[in-house]
Amino acid sequence: MAGTEARRPAAAQSTLAQWLDYQLAVHPSEIELGLDRVRRVAGRLDLLAPRHRTITVAGTNGKGSTVALVCALIGPRARVGCYTSPHLWRYNERVAIDGEPVADDALVAAFEAIDDARGDISLTFFEFGTLAALWLFARAAVDIAVLEVGLGGRLDAVNIIDADVALITQIGLDHTDWLGGTRAAIGREKAGIMRPGRPVLCGDRHPPDSIAETAADCGARLACLGRAFDLTVENRRWHWSDGHTMFDIAPHPGVHPDNLALAIAGVATAGVDIADADIERACARQAMLPGRREVIDAPIPIIYDVGHNDDAVALLVESLRRRPVVGRTHVVLGMLADKPVEAVGGRLMPIADVLYPAALDGVSPRGLSGGALAARLGHTGPVHAGPAEALAAARDAAGPGDRIVVCGSFFTVAQARSPDHE
Repeated sequence: MAGTEARRPAAAQSTLAQWLDYQLAVHPSEIELGLDRVRRVAGRLDLLAPRHRTITVAGTNGKGSTVALVCALIGPRARVGCYTSPHLWRYNERVAIDGEPVADDALVAAFEAIDDARGDISLTFFEFGTLAALWLFARAAVDIAVLEVGLGGRLDAVNIIDADVALITQIGLDHTDWLGGTRAAIGREKAGIMRPGRPVLCGDRHPPDSIAETAADCGARLACLGRAFDLTVENRRWHWSDGHTMFDIAPHPGVHPDNLALAIAGVATAGVDIADADIERACARQAMLPGRREVIDAPIPIIYDVGHNDDAVALLVESLRRRPVVGRTHVVLGMLADKPVEAVGGRLMPIADVLYPAALDGVSPRGLSGGALAARLGHTGPVHAGPAEALAAARDAAGPGDRIVVCGSFFTVAQARSPDHE
């Protein structure tokens, strides 16, 4: 068994932090693609055929926002469990029931049950978390579980569940070492969440051909944004339609219309009746989702965004250009070494009047130091020990009419932005 030197926390006094440390120690690698191990443990826990309906959400960009919208749309109508990753500040953010993160003791109970069931089967940190979410949703008797797929789709732990409805957001280039170097290859991996005879909805307006090819091969019922359903703009209003149902919605600057279009279609396909008021409420909640092009209004506004690939940062830049600033734009940037640093820099540099490269090597083994990040960007100015220090420097330098953008990674936002909007 891998990681046999790891010692299980004592049941009588175990804490969530101890269990998370144990999970990191018990498996030799952070990622091990494949479903056999996690499926066997799920079978022992009777989790493979949940009594509730399930919506899975895969894709490269927009997953977190789409999941948030789906859960907010369902919330007033049914009991909903939500599983996402990664978290910003507390692990509990990954598993929520009716909009509230589960408590430490609930997660500890789930981890104890999983560790008892796994025997000599090794599980990764993410696999422990996925099984914990499924275990907790079963015991809470949720009506619908919304599961964000982690890396890829076909071989991701979430894919042990045969979803009633599968959603695929925008496809872009990310995790290419694992998923392939083209949109077609990545789309094929994401399409692995499809099931024969079951609906799959795609929110990419220009999906790679591999999405439709996979649907045809496995017999899934594919519906695509811009064809089977759409959200259009008319008279400064958003209009959603699938040819049968229509919604008239006030535009929300913090909500990407394509994500909203997909979320509405997914909820409708899952059989949940919603009204215009539900959509307005969901948009208002998603617009406050931390770190997703989140704007903190202040004398010097701060925009936080966790996007870390070329397509995601292109959307951030587009949104910034739609909100012109009279002064300067200060960009705090921290990134992981395996992300497309040069492409991201190419997007940001034209709108960055001042750049603050921030080190992430102290918070992640994959994090770039400030110097390494600056070198890859061709930046010759000062670098900073971390995102918090970089943000402090930006605040000191910013004046009336300026704005600050903090971006490049979940780690960057988590280190710079406090939960209370400091």
